[in-house]
Amino acid sequence: MGSIQVLKPNVDRNAALRAFAAPGFSSLYWRARRAPLQRIADVYVPYRVYRVSYEVRSSVYSRTFALDAVEGSLDIFAFPHVPRPDELVTINSRNQLPPSLEPSRAAALLYEKVLRVIFQQGFFKLKEPKLQLFPEPNEVHVPYWLAFYGRRTLRCRVLDAVRRRMEGAKASAFFEQWLAA
Repeated sequence: MGSIQVLKPNVDRNAALRAFAAPGFSSLYWRARRAPLQRIADVYVPYRVYRVSYEVRSSVYSRTFALDAVEGSLDIFAFPHVPRPDELVTINSRNQLPPSLEPSRAAALLYEKVLRVIFQQGFFKLKEPKLQLFPEPNEVHVPYWLAFYGRRTLRCRVLDAVRRRMEGAKASAFFEQWLAA
């Protein structure tokens, strides 16, 4: 258990509890189908940060993205710049996932995901998109809150503590797989 650099969370433990217990269909579903909320825990996922340059209609763009360094399956983060030291906190936690994604595989996954971001912005007619990926030397960890539901089998629900949003089934499966290992 070493110290890690974490993006400053926007959700503390009390806010996470309120979010998991908030009225609404999703919370009602989890309580009714999965049994009552048993506990919550914070967890930290390593992300590799990249500066990405690309050209669209003879204009060059540069953006900063981060991809999870575990398997590359979580949503990417977009930043206006490489996270600065004042945007990070240093913590010690046992609840950190180890990075296991090979750098070449990470670059290939990020390339695909950034293309999707560009296409979602309306640039459908790009001819031979040319993305250049520049990895940053430091990785950052992104904080998540996990809520555990169930009696015999625990299932988890995931809250992104930076973006303040509930994640879907893909993130739940990602963390459940890590917990089972």
